[in-house]
Amino acid sequence: MSDRKTTDETGPLLGPADVRELAAALGVRPTKQRGQNFVIDANTVRRIVRTAEVRPDDVVVEVGPGLGSLTLALLEAADRVTAVEIDDVLAAALPGTVAARLPERADRFTLVHSDALHVTELPGPAPTALVANLPYNVAVPVLLHMLERFPTIERTLVMVQAEVADRLAAGPGNKVYGVPSVKANWYAEVKRAGAIGRNVFWPAPNVESGLVSLVRRATPLPSRVSREEVFAVVDAAFAQRRKTLRAALAGWAGSAAAAEAALVAAGVSPQARGESLTIESFIAIAENKVPAVADDATDQEPTR
Repeated sequence: MSDRKTTDETGPLLGPADVRELAAALGVRPTKQRGQNFVIDANTVRRIVRTAEVRPDDVVVEVGPGLGSLTLALLEAADRVTAVEIDDVLAAALPGTVAARLPERADRFTLVHSDALHVTELPGPAPTALVANLPYNVAVPVLLHMLERFPTIERTLVMVQAEVADRLAAGPGNKVYGVPSVKANWYAEVKRAGAIGRNVFWPAPNVESGLVSLVRRATPLPSRVSREEVFAVVDAAFAQRRKTLRAALAGWAGSAAAAEAALVAAGVSPQARGESLTIESFIAIAENKVPAVADDATDQEPTR
């Protein structure tokens, strides 16, 4: 493994030759199974850090650091970085790469060897930002899990497949507006924050990539019901998105008539479809669900 600390062009960051050299030394080939595409362009990771507005007092959590391209750029800008890596070989190697290339910041770096979807706590100070090149095959579940588990994350910038970026940032009425759009909006104000070309990755993916910015709502959306109850409505509404909400929510409500009652009480047309609703409308529907009436038999005194 290379212990070279700097190069003229990239400083301590990783360039194309560095990435390939590290990968070769570790016997690593990016795998489609884990959605791995390593960033090989130092200017791109610097751009991501700038776009994320990483501050000197930030505690940044990174998911899927890979060989450390983005990790090093984050460590230059933030107070601390905690990286969550599932791959055994990559997790074992990353602390050494950080120590070799940014020795003065190595004590500010922590590696968590785990599946991000199973992480429920992180060592050290609470994270204030999430910045990551998310593995494309699990990008949305990982993003939503991290936002749920770590409410101290105020700002998020993730690089994902362009199609996923469009879905996350879409608003009501957009043809790609769906479950990811609504659920992300529960937590944060979401917007597209740029495009990333294919040639900054190794191997170059078959799809374009995009940046998505999520700024957590300073005040959570008012709701008399839990997030789980609201998300149940969202899931039901988009499970059969061609159906009207009266029909799509029948299973959730207990019947089509009960669904219609909840919709009318929420001020939503029973003939509307999920793609036209804001997160606030989904909250209102969840709040107006009529509790299921107990079966008559359960109300009778037991036979003696």
